Order: sequence, then structure tokens, then C-alpha cells
Amino acid sequence: MSRAVRSRGSRKVPLLALAHARSGDKGDTANIGLIAKRPEYYPLLVREVTAARVARHFRGLIRGPVERFELPNLHALNFLLHGALGGGGTVSLKTDAQGKVLSTALLRMEISVPRGIDVR
Repeated sequence: MSRAVRSRGSRKVPLLALAHARSGDKGDTANIGLIAKRPEYYPLLVREVTAARVARHFRGLIRGPVERFELPNLHALNFLLHGALGGGGTVSLKTDAQGKVLSTALLRMEISVPRGIDVR
């Protein structure tokens, strides 16, 4: 990032403005794919959307750790949220036992974006 962009500061932007997301399940683990809408957004996602930050965002909803996998050729990140589904789709009493709504919940998270980056 250039010094000129840093000097202008940053602003908070919801991930919805920068990425698409899909989620699903495998047993008691939720899977969330986060795909940059534009290739230039991918470095922001890598920098701002860490496993620790996602774990904090879902605090109280998941019992286990969060893992992050980078897919730079797809401009995407993949997250595994362990212990997120109350035992999994076949045994869970959760309303969203397959974790389908978790992608939408992640897109509500706000990240810092330099003012010099165009967000459409």
C-alpha cells in the first residue's frame, strides 16, 4: 500500500461491498467461502479477515477453532468453523443446522479499507 493511500486514512466497509460468500456444513463444522468481487480486493481480505477476527465475529455461536485457507488463484478465502453446528445437520436442534446463514452473517462484518480504494 502506498504512503499516499495510508496518509488519507481508512474507513469501515462491510464485507458485503467487497465479497461474495457461500456456506455449508460437514458434520459439526461450518464451511464459509469468501470470494473477492474484484481481484484488487483480495489483498484487503487477506489482511483484514483473519481466522482470529472471524472467531471473534462468531463468538458465542461456535465452540471450536476457526481455520483459514487462502486460495489466491481464485481471489478467495475459505474458513472452517469447528463446533459451529450443534453436532451437525442430522442431530442438531439449531434452526440453521447446516450453517447456510453463516455466510450472510460474515458479510455483515466490517473491515478497514483505505480511502484510496474504490468500493462499488
